Amino acid sequence: MSWRERLAYLALNVKLQWRYRSPEYNEEKLGFAKWQSQSQIIESHPMKNRLFNHTGKNKSPSEHAENPGEFSPFQDDLEVEEAEICGDPRDKITEWQAGWNVTNAIQGMFIVSFPFTVLQGGYWAVVAMVLVAYICCHTGNILVDCLYDLDPMGHRVRVRSSYVEIATAVWGARYGARIVHCAQLIELLMTCILYVLLCGDLIQGSFPNTPFSLTSWILMCTTPLLACAFLTSLRRVSTLSMWCTVAHMLINAIILVYCFTKAGQWKWTDVQIRIDIWTFPISLGIIVFSYTSQIFLPTLEGKMRDRSKFKCMMTWTHVVAAVFKAFFSYVGFLTWGLDTLEVVTNNLPYLSLKLIVNLILVCKAMLSYPLPYFASVELLESAFFKGKPSTCFPPCLDDSRQLKWWGLSLRLALVLFTCAMAIIVPHFALLMALIGSFTGTMLSFVWPCYFHLRLRWYVMSRTTRVLNIFIILLGLACGGIGIYYSAHALTRAFQGLPPEPLHL
Repeated sequence: MSWRERLAYLALNVKLQWRYRSPEYNEEKLGFAKWQSQSQIIESHPMKNRLFNHTGKNKSPSEHAENPGEFSPFQDDLEVEEAEICGDPRDKITEWQAGWNVTNAIQGMFIVSFPFTVLQGGYWAVVAMVLVAYICCHTGNILVDCLYDLDPMGHRVRVRSSYVEIATAVWGARYGARIVHCAQLIELLMTCILYVLLCGDLIQGSFPNTPFSLTSWILMCTTPLLACAFLTSLRRVSTLSMWCTVAHMLINAIILVYCFTKAGQWKWTDVQIRIDIWTFPISLGIIVFSYTSQIFLPTLEGKMRDRSKFKCMMTWTHVVAAVFKAFFSYVGFLTWGLDTLEVVTNNLPYLSLKLIVNLILVCKAMLSYPLPYFASVELLESAFFKGKPSTCFPPCLDDSRQLKWWGLSLRLALVLFTCAMAIIVPHFALLMALIGSFTGTMLSFVWPCYFHLRLRWYVMSRTTRVLNIFIILLGLACGGIGIYYSAHALTRAFQGLPPEPLHL
């Protein structure tokens, strides 16, 4: 921008400020959003209409002067911009529904493996559960903050709608958007595959004497998941996430009640201040992976009826997750001590109790599947199925929000793809730890902080800058260590050896 354009922009800003302060000012003519309360964030879009064209490129005031038809704050295109960002009003969700989705993402199936992380990391594992929860809550909030810019009058304006658009603003559409898009898609699809695989493993373990193989059980579990192809609303996904949380609470209540019946036999001395360097990095990767919700947050925040409650929702969901995970893991390890297995439900002594818990876990895995599946479908549709000239293929939904036949076919094919990968890929848990060490730490730790520094450097405090830089360095260190040891464990697994060299 030349000095003349900067001067014109400054004059425009002064003119707007003077108009705002004048008694003849009429707020409705400028198209601002109504002020619901003084504490609520005002989200108006004069900056998008005045300083950006529809392709997202900056336009100087002189260019607007040459094209007065495109530069008018009094036009109705403000309502169009609102509709594009906010979406269909029928899809709006409350902060409780958003909280169910976040809880579904961060209180996942991995909770049954957390007592085993205490075996590998001792008290450091418990500290990691709390620290990672704080970091992920912080990075989730700053990621959503990157969706907004400030207009000339200092109001927050939501000018981006997804993680990919944030990457586009920082790195450009050619490389940055594609890298983040691929990382999100890999993370979501691997989560879906893991849920399908867990369903088959749990049912096979519950009925070991049946003639059905693991492949047969996976196919049976995939059959009800085909109904996910018909999901077109986040509100329905939120309802499934709520029932997933109910199943989660039921499983944990059963295990905790059994643990407290054995309180007199708790093995306090088995908890050590030590770390198994060969296995704890893998467990740390699982802990980080269990808190990954950043992929869903831009969509959830955009769909909320009252976005001012987003930070409150993030705080209580992560506080509850941190407290419960640390408590459940510590109590579970105290009950079985050094005999704690990778999946704590396998430590239950009664076959009937183990069967009940495993079947509830299967229901929980099936109810957890729709959220990452729905997010992956939205990513694919936004990248390839918006219609020309934006994308190569036509939209999957018609004007009445009904699925077209090719859209339904593609969604069904995606469910079958996750089923096939669960059957074909060996050692999927180690492969997940390997890829998750990169995608999980980048999506949850490194990229949100880096994007926030790039977009908010001059308006953030020094403390926030230092915290973001620290999280970036921590994420790179954890990701590098996790990739090394996960690759080492995966190589030994293909050779039929345990992950630790000491077991040779």
